[in-house]
Amino acid sequence: MARIVHLVRHGHHALLGRTLCGRMSGVTLDDIGCEEIARCAANVSPRPALIQSSPQRRCMQSASILAAHFGLPIEIVPALDELDYGEWTGRSFEELGEDPQWLHWNRRRGSARPPGGENMRSLQTRIVGHLEQLRSDHSTGTVIAVSHAEPIRAALLHYARRHLDDFLSIEIDPSSISSLSADRRGFRITGVNQRVPA
Repeated sequence: MARIVHLVRHGHHALLGRTLCGRMSGVTLDDIGCEEIARCAANVSPRPALIQSSPQRRCMQSASILAAHFGLPIEIVPALDELDYGEWTGRSFEELGEDPQWLHWNRRRGSARPPGGENMRSLQTRIVGHLEQLRSDHSTGTVIAVSHAEPIRAALLHYARRHLDDFLSIEIDPSSISSLSADRRGFRITGVNQRVPA
């Protein structure tokens, strides 16, 4: 089984904190993000046997830095993809702050849905389903899964047995590592939002 899964959030990019990027194309790491992920790679232990990535460019770039450090290929996994924000994709957070639907979404993540997008329950189902598949795969040891803040939060809330409405209680910074350890009973959380200082 996959004994350890390190959930790594992609590195910093220029739109971070300003624009809800979601699945919009062309979002790439900046120099800060590349440096952060390089430091992250040096902090991963034990050595991974497998590196997986969301299909988004910023995650694939992050995974490429990790893969170069460990001399491993990258497997692209749709289950690690960012939440589909539908009509909100590409809008500024300043603009969204005036949208009543956005305010409702951030109060009721367990039941609300972005217009034309994906709800958190569906996101949680796909990310946890993938992690459980990894846990039952006896051919892998340690896995790095490069993803986004929302999928990582959804997974951690599941394994912490907490409600999706509590999503803001878990901080997931760029280039951070959150870790799960497996045994026969399931995954337990062994680290959340761990970062290497500059």
